[in-house]
Formats: sequence, structure tokens, C-alpha cells
Amino acid sequence: MTNTNIILLLITGALVGGVSGYLGSFMVLKRMSLVGDALSHVALPGMAIALILNLNPMLGAFVALTLAVIGVWYLSEKSDVYPEALVGVFFTASLAIGILITPEPELLEALFGNFEKISQLDGIIIAASSVLIFTLVSLISKKLLLGIVSEDLAKAEGIKMKRVNLIYLLLVGLVVALGVKFVGTLLMGALVIVPAVAAKNISTSIKSYQIFGSLLGVLSVVLGLLISSYFHFSSGPIIVLVSIIIFLVSYIFKKK
Repeated sequence: MTNTNIILLLITGALVGGVSGYLGSFMVLKRMSLVGDALSHVALPGMAIALILNLNPMLGAFVALTLAVIGVWYLSEKSDVYPEALVGVFFTASLAIGILITPEPELLEALFGNFEKISQLDGIIIAASSVLIFTLVSLISKKLLLGIVSEDLAKAEGIKMKRVNLIYLLLVGLVVALGVKFVGTLLMGALVIVPAVAAKNISTSIKSYQIFGSLLGVLSVVLGLLISSYFHFSSGPIIVLVSIIIFLVSYIFKKK
């Protein structure tokens, strides 16, 4: 890969890592960490179908995640089953179906990511979408935080939390779809959650928590991509391992 391509990938990866950490900060506060992990696996059958039809795997992942998010949101509103349990059902079924139908040559890349397969067009789409996600989450952040504190209080303020939660989950689905080429469907959930958990260890306020979540997401992806490029490793496992090391360091310096 040329130096120019590597720089473009680093910029694109940094944007995905930053917005993943930002979204993850809300997910940790909402105690939905396992939902983020499970959602990443739902992308696999969508990617598989896209590969079979010779389409962009990101498109397949996004369609699968959108359908899953809407399905989980609708069922959670219509039943007494917790969203985490519903996502767990979707996760196990999706992972099994995805592994069965994904073409074998592409299976490892789908599961663990391969940043070298990201085209210039992919990079532009990922970068623009990451900026859009960050903007949209920023617009609903106050409503999300109020809902985390008290959904009853949010409703009393006239906030339609069902709609806000649906928008938030759709944005999580989109960022997962954007990140699967870097990290893969098996590990993308970790990029959403681990930097946010690490940030929680060193933050003193909600604002600093969101900032640190984004910065640690950026750091995880950039360092992971550099190491992967130098040693020719799969990018997904390295990015996640870097984020876990960052978490361990943050735990050592955890604010009392």
C-alpha cells in the first residue's frame, strides 16, 4: 500500500473509531453494552448476501442491521421481553446463518476485517457517514442523557423517548456497518464498547466522558491499523487488543 492510501485509511479509521467511542459512551450509560456487541454479529448474514450478489458488503451489513434494529425495537415495544434478550436471539440466529452462507474465501475477512480491501470510494462513504452520525448523535444527546437519568422525566418534558431510542439504535447499526471492514463482524462491538468503558475510568464528568470515549476510540483504531500494516496482521483483532490494553491502563489510573 502507498503512503497516501495508508494516510487516507488512518483518517477514515480515526473517524470510525471516534464516532464508535462516542456512541459507546451512551450505550455504557444505558447499560446496553451487550446489545452493541450482539448487533455487530447481525451484520454477518447481510454481508454474506451482498457478497453472493456481488454488492458492497457494507450495504448488506447496513440493511441487515437496520432490519434487526427495527425488529428488536418493535418487539420490545409490543412485548415484555427486554431488548437485550431479543437482541440475543437475533444474534445467535444471525451468526449461525451468516457463517453457513458466507462464501468461505471471504469468511475470515467478514469475521475479523481486512482494511486493505477498503477502496477509495468506501473510504469516502465511511468518512462522510461518520461525520453525519456524530452530528445526529450530538443533536439528540441531551434527550438521550435525560432519558438515561429518568425516562419518566424525559416524557414529562415532552420528549418522545421511543423515537429517540430508535434513532440511536439505527445510528449504532450504521456505525457497526461502517466499521466491519476495519474490525469485522465478530469484534466490531468491542470497538463501540471498550473505549467507552476505558473512558469511564478516567472521566470526571459526562462531557469529559464523551470526549475521552471518542479520543480512545480514535487511538485504538489508529494504533491498531499501524501495527496491522507493519506486521501484516488482520486489523480487527489488533484494534481490539489495543483498545483492551488502553482499558487496562485506564483502570490502573482510575479516578477514585
